[in-house]
Amino acid sequence: MDSPQDLPIFARRHLLGMAGLNYPDIETLLDRADRAVDVSRQRDKKRATLRGLTQINLFFEASTRTQASFELAGKRLGADVMNMAVASSSVKKGETLIDTAMTLNAMHPDILVIRHGAAGAAALLARKVACSVINAGDGAHEHPTQALLDALTIRRHKGRLDGLTVAICGDILHSRVARSNIILLNTMGARVRAVGPSTLMPVGIAEMGAEHHVRMADGIRDADVVMMLRLQRERKAGAFVPSVREYFRHYGLDAPTLAHARPDCLVMHPGPMNRGVEIASEIADGPQSVIEEQVEMGVAVRMAVMEALLDPRKPETPT
Repeated sequence: MDSPQDLPIFARRHLLGMAGLNYPDIETLLDRADRAVDVSRQRDKKRATLRGLTQINLFFEASTRTQASFELAGKRLGADVMNMAVASSSVKKGETLIDTAMTLNAMHPDILVIRHGAAGAAALLARKVACSVINAGDGAHEHPTQALLDALTIRRHKGRLDGLTVAICGDILHSRVARSNIILLNTMGARVRAVGPSTLMPVGIAEMGAEHHVRMADGIRDADVVMMLRLQRERKAGAFVPSVREYFRHYGLDAPTLAHARPDCLVMHPGPMNRGVEIASEIADGPQSVIEEQVEMGVAVRMAVMEALLDPRKPETPT
């Protein structure tokens, strides 16, 4: 196994989105994450890479899975990890995001992980603090570590990303996961299809780099990967379709629909799943599903990103 000193330097201070990252940047992070998978599968998972450094997880939206993944990643690297309890913080008393950022900055953290309901919140925070910032999801904008863990899962199964056909299906309008994945997959040379009703498709999907298909059978035909998305009913996505029953009938993934894809097609879902809404249980738990593996890759990717951002070999003023 390579030591961290043998890995290429990731010459960026923050990870705010996939936009702006190039092919070598993404390869560097995926290679680092591959190494982190090996660490996570050992009996002794503890490393001292970030010993003495402080990580603050600042989640303005509830997310058990992502927050736990970042917390575990930081602890495996030896960081002091603090989860900011936003529900009982000064934010609820009227403090602005900038005020919160300045308060936290005065505590000299080394890395801030932020999830926020507003697009651009992570970028705003990054301009106000002296430490590295990771975007753990901002509104319907981006969720870069989810895209990286999806890419890592695909690459470990298929051996590559270039030349693959990936169908992203469902509520793309409200999905930051879809946006980050479309950018990453295009950068890495994959062919991306966006499958769903026009009411759940953002304007300019073709300019984003995805072919739009309205019918599931057309969209996933001969696909190497089918990535299902959650119908985000908390963002009123249910109002964009006639009914949940009709939605599943036309856009849910079941065995007859999956038969249109390649026989070795991977089935993915960023979770949490709505079984019977966007995916049938027989598929979610079936042999082509790598949904649980995505969770494992999430910890590895977050370890890799934090290691890369806090690499002591970086110049003093990284980009």
